[in-house]
Amino acid sequence: MSKTCKGCGVILQNEDKEALGYTPSMEKEYCQRCFRLTHYNDVMISMQQGIDNDALLEKVNALDALVLWVVDVVDFESSIIKGINRHLIGKDIVLICTKSDLLPRDVNPNKIANFILHRLKVNGIHVKGVVMCPNLHKQDEESVASIEAAMDHFRAGRDVVLLGNANAGKSTLLNALLQKQALTTSIHPGTTLDINPILYNDYTLYDTPGIVNKKSLLTYVPEDQLKDAIFFKQLNPKKYQLKDNQSLAIGGYVRLDLKACEQVSVVCYFSESLTIHRGKMEQADELWERHLGEMLSPTIDSNYKDMKKYTTTKNIKKMDIVIAGLGWFCIQGEVKDIHVYVNKNVDVLFREAMI
Repeated sequence: MSKTCKGCGVILQNEDKEALGYTPSMEKEYCQRCFRLTHYNDVMISMQQGIDNDALLEKVNALDALVLWVVDVVDFESSIIKGINRHLIGKDIVLICTKSDLLPRDVNPNKIANFILHRLKVNGIHVKGVVMCPNLHKQDEESVASIEAAMDHFRAGRDVVLLGNANAGKSTLLNALLQKQALTTSIHPGTTLDINPILYNDYTLYDTPGIVNKKSLLTYVPEDQLKDAIFFKQLNPKKYQLKDNQSLAIGGYVRLDLKACEQVSVVCYFSESLTIHRGKMEQADELWERHLGEMLSPTIDSNYKDMKKYTTTKNIKKMDIVIAGLGWFCIQGEVKDIHVYVNKNVDVLFREAMI
């Protein structure tokens, strides 16, 4: 019987150093990739776009198991698996919401819960229950107890499988349940490489590879930029009061143009590691043409003219503009036109404000 890595679930082998599952000794419990991820944060082999989402969902659908669907609250739109009920026919699904502790301290938890229920309804998604789980990285006892209570209530004698996007917090959740660092956790997408069965009490917990969102900026960000793009600390939003024609740049990832502002408030919810540049909209083309990759960095584009342009009018009193995988702007006030420029592969969503 093949031996699998305790960290990522891949089959261990000691013949090909360049292939997945390599370990210098078959006596080891972890592949070299997991060892280096854990101890050196060295990704070695990039798996950002290497997971077959459809094949994974077919495997999960074949299991007789309760599904714990793990979503990252601060990256909620990217965490949505479109048509999840259609992919997992007849499966009982419990939504586990992680990282809500990264939202600003003054945010009302009930407001976030109502927002999540609303977004599920908008997307036509049905779940058995929703569990809010802040501070999982600290193995918070209350969060762990809430997850265990949900499993006991909905499991009905079945096994349990964890499902969710890369970096949503599945392995962190399992480590909190197991109360030990058995699984490899990392900022790098694709840490878990195959379905990984783990004995838990008298049933099996299954960790799974992260679903890859091909519309998320994180899928295209180079490995050495991930630490700047991803939220690690509690959000410290930056607020701007704008009028006339204005432009904001989030590093070299996003350009936001606002035309004919009348006392407009823009709150930026992005990683503190990303610099925000503010200027006149009339000067934005020249700025991006001359300084992309220099002052406007980090970036995944070499020419701003290759970026995709989204255009909308503000028809919601308080509107979020979500950049998939990166963060969002919250806009309040009168503005005539809104233009958003991002990498051509990245999705932009306009919604009612979360906060």
